[in-house]
Formats: sequence, structure tokens, C-alpha cells
Amino acid sequence: MGEPVVPIVDVHVHVNGRRAAAVFDEVATLYGVRRSYTQSFRGTARDVRDVLGDRVRFIAIPEYMAEDKRHAFTDGFLEAMRWWHGEFGARMVKFWVAPRLRDLAGDVFDEIKLDGVWKRKAAELARELGMMIMTHVADPDTWFQTAYADSDRYGTKRQQYEPLERMLSDYSDIPWLAAHMAGSPEDLDFLDGLMERHDNLHLDTSACKWQVRELSKHSPGRMRAFFERWMGRVLFGTDSVTQEAHLSVEDDVGFAANQASNADEAFELYASRYWAMRTLFEGDYDGESPIADPDLMKVEPGTFDAMSAPRLRGMAFPEELLDSVYAGACEDVVERWDATH
Repeated sequence: MGEPVVPIVDVHVHVNGRRAAAVFDEVATLYGVRRSYTQSFRGTARDVRDVLGDRVRFIAIPEYMAEDKRHAFTDGFLEAMRWWHGEFGARMVKFWVAPRLRDLAGDVFDEIKLDGVWKRKAAELARELGMMIMTHVADPDTWFQTAYADSDRYGTKRQQYEPLERMLSDYSDIPWLAAHMAGSPEDLDFLDGLMERHDNLHLDTSACKWQVRELSKHSPGRMRAFFERWMGRVLFGTDSVTQEAHLSVEDDVGFAANQASNADEAFELYASRYWAMRTLFEGDYDGESPIADPDLMKVEPGTFDAMSAPRLRGMAFPEELLDSVYAGACEDVVERWDATH
């Protein structure tokens, strides 16, 4: 694709595994990415740092897969925040509160929801440690039509934002970064309202398949108007996931492990995310995305299958806007926070 208008900072990745990190580094270099902010698992963080060096920063996360969920999401989360801060210099912490947390956390859910007692303790600790907060509050509309159709259990999509707005107000001195376009790339008018009400709220563009599918549905004029209105508060992210399982046909353990089985396939997997997101923002391409999107099949199983892909429509952002999305906004928000806390 050539060099981007400015070296990119990817504020939202999940890099794990020494060999996978090396493949990711090759891809990131080719696509003009100068730094990534990763949510790595604790056991692989040192390998990732060894490979990526100063090109990586770390985001504090809990031990999601721990057997003792109560400890992992309560006292254990506070311990993890201190560890990531001390060992890896993390200046950002992730509050993952997607609706499916209710299934993962079980009986402890009410204590660890976004405006619950333990997230408030974590927010207080973030303030003490000088950490900004990233959060994931909602999932695609397609999921609320299917996996979350039981609104009595999961709530409606709009209800996911009620605790977020309370926390944004209660911790207004902390910058917040709402992942995946705050979970609502489908509704830019709704996002306009959120951004108007909370000047400490920022967005990232991560979750590539989802963003490509939904942002491409907006007209280029509407997209540019939204991104220009909130220039400096919308940051580039891909949500790329790397793991050693992507390099072996025999290892199919882990999230999306079956997406690649050798180094060449892993390269294509990681590259596809940068190609799709840069094409979405930079060019005038209008055609099929190169990334299969199973969400299409969830909603219309008779029309789509697991390998169907949505439309990808390039928005041809001007250089000034690309400069902000790719790097300027992250420099002003995240990297300045890193440097001063």
C-alpha cells in the first residue's frame, strides 16, 4: 500500500507469543505502524517485549481465564493492575464489560459490572497509579439480534451505556477510551451524543470485521463529518490478535486459533487487518472485504455462509484527518498521558 501519511500508532491489539509477535512485527513495519498498545496475556508479555522492544506499550488486563473468577475480577484485578504498572510501565487499564461477561463471571457479575463496587475500586487505583481507562461496553447490533436476544438477561444495547455514562461523570478527571467505536459504529448520531456529553471520552476504531461492515454502510460524507467533528478524539486501532497457535496446524487452542496454521497464513491474517482498515480510511475502493465475516450468517443464514464477506467502501479521508486518526490523536491523548504519569 505504500507509506501512510504519518507513521501509525495502533492503540488496540492483542499480541501474544514470541514467534507470532515476530510475524506481527514484520506486518506492522510493512504497513507503517510505529507503535502498538497491546493487551497481552501475562505469561507471554516478556516475549512480546523482547521482540517488539520500544515499538510496544502494554495495557493492564485481568486474568480472564483464571479458574477463580471472583478473585481474578476483584482483588486479583487490582493486583494485576499494580503488576502491569510496575513490571511493564502500563499507563492504561482495560475494563472489559461486554454483555457476555455475565456468562463468564456468573454470580460475581453484579460486583464487577462497569459501575459496580470493584470497577470503582479499579478506577480509584487507576487514578492513583496514573492510568487512563479503556473499556469495551457493547457488541454488534447483529449480536443483540442473536446471541443477546434475551434482553431480560443481557439488557438492551442502549442499556449497556447507562453505567458507562455514570462512570464517565464520576471519573471525569481520567481520560477514557471506548473500544470499537464505543460499541456503536452502526449509529453515529448516538455516538455524537455520547461525545457531546462527556469530553473525557475518546473512541478507537478497533474490531476490524465489525468496523468494516458497519462503517462502510455510512456515506463517505457522513463518515468524514463525524471524524472531522471529533478529530483528536478518535484513535486508530485494529484489534489484531496474534498467538503461537497461528503458526502450527497441530495447535488449535485459543481464541480464533483456527484462522491460521503456519507463518505464511499468519502473515496474511495480520496483514488483512491493516489492509482493510487503511483501505477503509484512505482510498476509494468499493468492493468485497478480504475478511470473512460470520456475523452476516448469524442474521441471514439462508443468504450468507461462514466465508461470506461484507462490502468495504473507502472513505478517502483528507491527509489532515488521516494524520489525526493514525497518530495525532493518540499522541495527544495516550502518549502524552504515558509521558506525564
